[in-house]
Amino acid sequence: MVFTEDTIGEFLEKQVKKYPDKEFIVYPDRDLRFTYHEFNERVNLLAKGLLAIGLKKGDHLGIWATNVPDWLTFLFATAKIGVVLVTINTAYKSHELEYVMKQSDMNAIAIIDGFRDVDYIRTIYELVPELKSHERGNLKSKRFPKLESVIYIGAAKHRGMYNIHELMLLGKHIPDSELEKVKKTLNNDDVINMQYTSGTTGFPKGVMLTHRNILNNGYYIGERQKFTEKDKLCLPVPLFHCFGIVLGVLAILTHAGTLVILEEFDPLLVLAAVEKEKCIALYGVPTMFIAEFTHPMFDMFDLSSLRTGIMAGSPCPIEAMKRVINDMHMKEVTIVYGLTEASPGITQSSVDDPIEKRVETVGKPLPHIEVKIVDPETGEELGPGQIGEICCRGYNVMKGYYKMPEMTKEVIDEDGWLHSGDLAVMDEDGYYSIVGRIKDMIIRGGENIYPREIEEFLHTMPGIKDVQVVGIPDEKYGEIVGAFVIKEKGADIKEEDVRDYAIERIARYKVPKHVFFVEEFPLTASGKVQKFKLREMAIELLKKKRENDSTK
Repeated sequence: MVFTEDTIGEFLEKQVKKYPDKEFIVYPDRDLRFTYHEFNERVNLLAKGLLAIGLKKGDHLGIWATNVPDWLTFLFATAKIGVVLVTINTAYKSHELEYVMKQSDMNAIAIIDGFRDVDYIRTIYELVPELKSHERGNLKSKRFPKLESVIYIGAAKHRGMYNIHELMLLGKHIPDSELEKVKKTLNNDDVINMQYTSGTTGFPKGVMLTHRNILNNGYYIGERQKFTEKDKLCLPVPLFHCFGIVLGVLAILTHAGTLVILEEFDPLLVLAAVEKEKCIALYGVPTMFIAEFTHPMFDMFDLSSLRTGIMAGSPCPIEAMKRVINDMHMKEVTIVYGLTEASPGITQSSVDDPIEKRVETVGKPLPHIEVKIVDPETGEELGPGQIGEICCRGYNVMKGYYKMPEMTKEVIDEDGWLHSGDLAVMDEDGYYSIVGRIKDMIIRGGENIYPREIEEFLHTMPGIKDVQVVGIPDEKYGEIVGAFVIKEKGADIKEEDVRDYAIERIARYKVPKHVFFVEEFPLTASGKVQKFKLREMAIELLKKKRENDSTK
């Protein structure tokens, strides 16, 4: 039995009945606040507006936006009418956007002005030039035959696009009975959300997730943090990713708490939001937490309201965890491990776990999810202490990759087990630790080396702020160890210092052969380090070094 068999819309309405006047969403930097009732009213208007422009159950609506307030209105409005919300990475440029729009058979797309160096409006006009000559709602795009509408999330008018106010006005003219009629046709096993995997390898794949997948996963993730209706969560992670939607929005919705949202990550705004709203929980990937506790103004903020939260998205350095626990008051911080294909949570540490388990492992399986570790070559199940591929089975496994049945079969076997591609080990107490990706494992002269182990070790060296370890191709050994290091401010350490520190303390074959100092790591928009880019950088840097040496 899972926690609920409701659709997301049904569950929201139940919470509205119980907690109508309770704050659900807060944007502290603009003092924008919605109660559960106010938010639901806005959701219903937008849902009816989307019906008015011809969207229907099973259609696909893309959202390309930062964490603007109406992002969540779209999330719940589409869920109420059975339209699949296709979340689009904010860092995408025209080539990636075109791929997702085509591959997802997008019927409509909602956009903001832009993000960083990408002008979203100009990009859409370049991809869909017909917008400037076709009447709204009657779009005929040569490149995107399924695309019917483009929606601007704001008040400004752009040729060929609806804006959010117009949709709300249209919604006022649709009777509630129309919305009720559609809601009766929905099932909690319908696909409601499609997220494209980060694309750190190969083409992004559209992961099909249902109401049942993500609503239940959000609930159990909130349970591990002991959320209640009194709690406020500061959410600075992007909503287009499972971390934002499931671990954040749905964990809070299912516990009737309050979301304190930032439109984009800024360490100073995070610290200010936690103090202003007295948040008890804070989320982020390790790089976000590091940016917060190393900020020069960190000591000016009162973070004593914090109790718990989640560090996830990539392996969490133990030294960073210690700072979060001791300096940010997050004594009950948890780690979630998972992947988009698993809705996303598979395992999570609990606030009740001993400190060493919360710092050094990714916890135990979430309720109603089976987990096992298998030999990647033979598929044989392995016991405690043995490293293999972590797999899971349960309500949380995706419906599949959109229009990619062969790729779906590659990751979900005939018995329903989802194969993660991650290497893990379980201890005698049933706690799991992730040691790397199968593809990230370094094989040096027949020795298996797990980058995570070396990264954890190098974090203990004074002067190192952050580190990533990758395998570099080598003629003699097949692969050798390379380390990319971000120094602490003012630290004066050189390559030989790092190697000397390692030689004295770890096996010689694990010692980085090359150390590269960098200002930052290449990241996906959801904060994951792109190790394949670091490998490419290492190959290029060593090539240049050899060329320089040969000309001397």
